[in-house]
Amino acid sequence: MKVLVPVKRVVDYNVKVRVKSDGTGVDIANVKMSMNPFDEIAVEEAVRLKEKGVVTEVIAVSCGVTQCQETLRTAMAIGADRAILVECADELQPLAVAKLLAALVAKEQPGLIILGKQAIDDDANQVGQMLAALTDLPQATFASKVEIADGKAVVTREIDGGLETLALSLPAVVTTDLRLNEPRYVTLPNIMKAKKKPLETLTPAALGVDVAPRLKTLKVSEPPQRSAGIKVPDVAILVAKLKNEAKVI
Repeated sequence: MKVLVPVKRVVDYNVKVRVKSDGTGVDIANVKMSMNPFDEIAVEEAVRLKEKGVVTEVIAVSCGVTQCQETLRTAMAIGADRAILVECADELQPLAVAKLLAALVAKEQPGLIILGKQAIDDDANQVGQMLAALTDLPQATFASKVEIADGKAVVTREIDGGLETLALSLPAVVTTDLRLNEPRYVTLPNIMKAKKKPLETLTPAALGVDVAPRLKTLKVSEPPQRSAGIKVPDVAILVAKLKNEAKVI
């Protein structure tokens, strides 16, 4: 069984993000980029399924600029067998990414698609659900546990009231949550091995997908700075300030 794992190149989660002076977007010039943490969890889960013997091949996929090859090499260093880059210099919105992935699903015929529940740059949380709709596949979002047996994926997912367990017929789409696993440390030997693994480059046109933006960003701005907290001597003053100044009670 093949597993397709989409990964996204984002600003590293340790970097303090700055907005461009003209408000058109986030400044990523000379900023450290890395794999989206939720996608890293997805790659780890796919590799673990392969190590259990229920998966035969793990294929990492990324859509974006040429530098996404670095992200794909990281995925192959974790344990992916090969990679596909859909190279595109234009902005790719969630629907465009879902269409590209749907075309790759039709091409590769994977038994399972595992991807992060959201990317930490736009926090859209849309690609997995859109992909399931476009491919007409069952889906389980926010997975905290995944088991494959008897042609089905049994997924435990987190909901507001606790946990929900779903049984999905394969092929299926699963999006990962933080509690699913902890990605392994990538060793230098595996990084060197990843350089020799096959990486195929495609274009949206080759897949027959229109990636023109459907949405327009009007303005990006930083949140207002929070004022410093204060200490109050007693409960009466605290209640008075909450009522008269903060106006929350």
